[in-house]
Amino acid sequence: MEDAKIIDLYFARDERAVAETAQKYGAYCFSLANAILPNRQDAEETVSDTYWKTWTSIPPHRPAVLKLFLAKITRNLAFTRWRSISAQKRGGGEMELVLEELSECAAATGSAEDMLNGKELAKAIRAFLDTIPPREQDIFLRRYFFVEESASIAKRYGMKQATVLRTLSRTRMKLKKYLAMEGYAV
Repeated sequence: MEDAKIIDLYFARDERAVAETAQKYGAYCFSLANAILPNRQDAEETVSDTYWKTWTSIPPHRPAVLKLFLAKITRNLAFTRWRSISAQKRGGGEMELVLEELSECAAATGSAEDMLNGKELAKAIRAFLDTIPPREQDIFLRRYFFVEESASIAKRYGMKQATVLRTLSRTRMKLKKYLAMEGYAV
């Protein structure tokens, strides 16, 4: 079913909207959640939560791109669940590596002011991404938005993993410079 028709089902409050969403985007949402969370069960619960959040968000929102709307909800829910799990028990994993890599770009103190400036920082990062070549953008987003492993990114592009790591490092340095020019603490 086309996305516009699925969205129309949400607006009609037709429960088939959830079933159609699950059929079309369930595996996609699961792969996003599974990349962030430590186990399959947490990822599955996050996907279920994504369907509920989507049901309560449409209406009033009418997403321009349903897939990206679902990705944002899934990621936010997965990060919230991950933070909850991490607060209870610290453990190694891909998420910790991603956060460590990004920590060199912008200082995060966790203060209330930082929380309020989060939206401005997100805008600045989106603006930065518009300044770099499309392939570099995609590699950056795959690593830091979709939490994809560097080996997987390398395979996708037929590159060596070292090349992906070097590209990510250079992009982080560019981001760091860009954010410093925008007035963010780096």
